[in-house]
Amino acid sequence: MPTTTRHPNRPTPHGPSHPMAPLMLGALGVVFGDIGTSPLYTLRECFQAAGLALTPDTVLGVLSMVTWALLLVVTLKYVAIVLRADNRGEGGILALTALATTQLAHPRARAAALSIGLGGTALFYADSLITPAISVLGAMEGLSVAAPSLQPIIIPCALGLLVGLFALQKQGSGAMGAWFGPVMLVWFSVLGLLGFAQLVEAPSVLAALNPLHAAAFAFHNPGITVITMGAVVLAVTGAEALYADMGHFGRRPIQYVWLYFVGPCLLLNYYGQGALLLDQPLALANPFYLMAPDALRFPLVILAAAATVIASQAVISGAFSLTQQAIQLGYLPRMDIRHTSAQHAGQIYLPTLNWLMCIAVVALVLSFGSSSALAHAYGLAVTGAMMAVTLLLPVVFVRVKNWPLAAILPVVALFLFIEAGFLAATFMKLLEGGWFPLLLGAFLFLLMWSWIVGRDATHRLTAHQTPHLDYFLKHLDPSLPRTDRTAIYMTSDLNHMPPALMYNLHHNGVWHAQTILIKIARARVPRYPMSERIRVTHHAHGLSTVHAMFGFLETPHVPHLVADLADHGLRIQFPDKMTYVVSTHTYVASPRRVLNRAQEALFIVMDKFQQSATSYFRIPRGKVIEIGNQIEI
Repeated sequence: MPTTTRHPNRPTPHGPSHPMAPLMLGALGVVFGDIGTSPLYTLRECFQAAGLALTPDTVLGVLSMVTWALLLVVTLKYVAIVLRADNRGEGGILALTALATTQLAHPRARAAALSIGLGGTALFYADSLITPAISVLGAMEGLSVAAPSLQPIIIPCALGLLVGLFALQKQGSGAMGAWFGPVMLVWFSVLGLLGFAQLVEAPSVLAALNPLHAAAFAFHNPGITVITMGAVVLAVTGAEALYADMGHFGRRPIQYVWLYFVGPCLLLNYYGQGALLLDQPLALANPFYLMAPDALRFPLVILAAAATVIASQAVISGAFSLTQQAIQLGYLPRMDIRHTSAQHAGQIYLPTLNWLMCIAVVALVLSFGSSSALAHAYGLAVTGAMMAVTLLLPVVFVRVKNWPLAAILPVVALFLFIEAGFLAATFMKLLEGGWFPLLLGAFLFLLMWSWIVGRDATHRLTAHQTPHLDYFLKHLDPSLPRTDRTAIYMTSDLNHMPPALMYNLHHNGVWHAQTILIKIARARVPRYPMSERIRVTHHAHGLSTVHAMFGFLETPHVPHLVADLADHGLRIQFPDKMTYVVSTHTYVASPRRVLNRAQEALFIVMDKFQQSATSYFRIPRGKVIEIGNQIEI
């Protein structure tokens, strides 16, 4: 009879409690960079997109729309509600998707939730490409305000900053992170001061706090309102970062920073721009920079460049983290993930993704050429990612948080109404740039879905072609020659024999005195309790199986795992004669199709380029034997 052992329960280690001030400063530097650079272009685009005349009614109407977008989408939705939808302290679209799918029993419901989550993830990647391009371009466009003769160097300067930023990624964000918080503290303070100085000159603009101005604007200009909403959405870009970075700083520091500092500073700046436009309509060319006195415009360009670099760094790091989660959850093939800090597991660098993003961002800057042109593409990516979060909220709040359905549905309906308006507005810009996030998102969704379906199909095929564990052990010839060695097989299915083991036994006719099958499994939680991670089962003929569970934020290290097996009742008998055996598969097209033609081609290409299991699991190459076989799909 197989016997199973678990490690005795021991307390899960918890980090020391952290004082609030450093967490708030850290959150200020990492979380709010994207939304904090929106004033560079948002109000200008609101008027230019619809060709609005600058009258007191239009200025107050647009300002009121921006105000209530910030209050309803950022403050109410994200700060007050979404930040409570954590997956054991972690946030972000994939953490939410993992939490939602575990609560749904019906396969179709799980597939629908997964599709929504993958769609949001795909659009988040599009957002991660557009943010650096539009933010840095928006900052560099201040050069033409400070000195019109510098117009020709805007794009070269933007490209230099962006390429330099991507080149620095291999050093890790920790080296730059020390000054992120202080720089953003200065940036938001300047935003507030610039706005306040203008507001003092025209305090009447504060009337836009009344939502009736937004309602009146919409009533009198229904067609123009839809177009304007496509630019208003720019004010809330970056709201998703509040949720995605919750695991790094916690819910309360992010809430406090938004409510008591960032939110007020942003509103002051928007109202200051509105006051300036009422007094000087020609300032619409670039109201953000024209708020500053002439002597301060060059320093403001430098500060804005620093803020946009920080905003870009935040979304690049976010894309790295999201990709790591997607790999761990089985939504993307393995990639080379390098840890850039011995102290902070979240600081990672993905070389392949980094340079693909760099090429894409450079192409965006060269293709669109200005922040105004990129604004057409930006809104669709942001709105789509936001809607994915909204659609998954009811599952989590009703099933996990035990909120009454009657309480959450009206709130979700309000958010969907607002975001549907944003989506309709951004779709009107489909031919002017909105096609980019839509096309990229569809392609990335297809990649992830093809990988998920392909992995499931190949696991079923492998299980069908290899004997069941119990059947194999029952019929194993006891007279087989045994070698005094320990063989460790990495496998994805502990119920069936690994293909590499069957191949080895068939061709060599030798059985190892100690055989260990290890499966690395993924839980849909960020971190799995150490006390429950490893489950060892002992079988006949010296064979043991090890089921090791990791969370989607944890990176397995198989040699360390093997070293811990003695604590779980499994001693390595021949440590000096230990060999890891890894199955490698080559997938080829089959006349009997398991996948459709497009999925099959994508899956085969992705599998060819994925990182080897040996490298991914940190297995010493000198102790590995790789045995390959072909699988028809």
